[in-house]
Amino acid sequence: MLRYIGRRVLALIPILIGVSAAAFLLIHLLPGDPATVYLGEHASPESIARVQHEFGLDQPLPVQYGVYLWHAIRGDFGDSLETHRQVIVEFWPRFPATIELSLGAITVALFVGIPIGLLSAAKPNSIFDRAGMAIALAGVSLPVFWLGLMLVYIFSVYFHSLPTSGQIGIDYSLQTVTRIDVLDGLLTGNLPAAWDALRHLILPSITLSSYSTAIIARMTRASMQDALHQDYIRTARAKGVAARVVIIGHGLRNALLPVITVIGLQVGSLLTGAILTETIFSWPGVGRFMYDSILFRDYPVILGGILLFSLVFVLVNLCVDVLYAFLDPRIRYA
Repeated sequence: MLRYIGRRVLALIPILIGVSAAAFLLIHLLPGDPATVYLGEHASPESIARVQHEFGLDQPLPVQYGVYLWHAIRGDFGDSLETHRQVIVEFWPRFPATIELSLGAITVALFVGIPIGLLSAAKPNSIFDRAGMAIALAGVSLPVFWLGLMLVYIFSVYFHSLPTSGQIGIDYSLQTVTRIDVLDGLLTGNLPAAWDALRHLILPSITLSSYSTAIIARMTRASMQDALHQDYIRTARAKGVAARVVIIGHGLRNALLPVITVIGLQVGSLLTGAILTETIFSWPGVGRFMYDSILFRDYPVILGGILLFSLVFVLVNLCVDVLYAFLDPRIRYA
């Protein structure tokens, strides 16, 4: 198993280098000059030339990329053009909020998607199956920003039951432990604040999880249908084993292998795809910070964010591959 993990870790290095090179090239192809953004539109040509020399922007592009990659390996992603603070310092306090939102979204996706897939597979062509697949189709088809705005209108504007924005109400204060507000409220015994943070989390989590819920439901249904047609399932049924035990005890474990792969990909997608959701709900996470940076053309922040999201994505997939190899030993020896 350790040899398998080592091979997978080594395979991540060229992937990250390739992603960083592509992101660096694409960002420098965008219109606009970072030195002009840094100094403002009314800066003199001499000042712009001085800043370009100071940041190495007057060097050839391969030289600039080599210098950036060397500093990035050591954890230095440069300074934000807007705040003049280190990029990693700007990201650090915002990352727990994105993790909290992603955990809420994957929780919704798992607790809704897997039961829908199981029920659809157990009762194919029934009203449950058709309703479940209709929900899955809606989750895949509806744009995230439209769904988020509709949820805000229904539950916040019309019913006044859930908050529209933010991570916690202004009436509550929390002692910082993990910077994940729901968890901090529980750890410090501040249950009213934890409940308010949970209420703020509901609508963004449903919005962000819509696509993942649909994918997990459809994959669970397809995988379970394949498992339920295997010989060992027929044998169990012929021996009179209860339907619930056949589905959950015998079919689900084998059907979960491809579903786990999909879940891993969705966890990475949730972490890296929260930009729209965080913007709609004014969620103080990395995604919203990236959106503001794109508007400001804050190139170091954009590039650092892409690298950070890429690193998270490949690490999550590494964890999924290891879990997959643990559940199916044939993979680690392949």
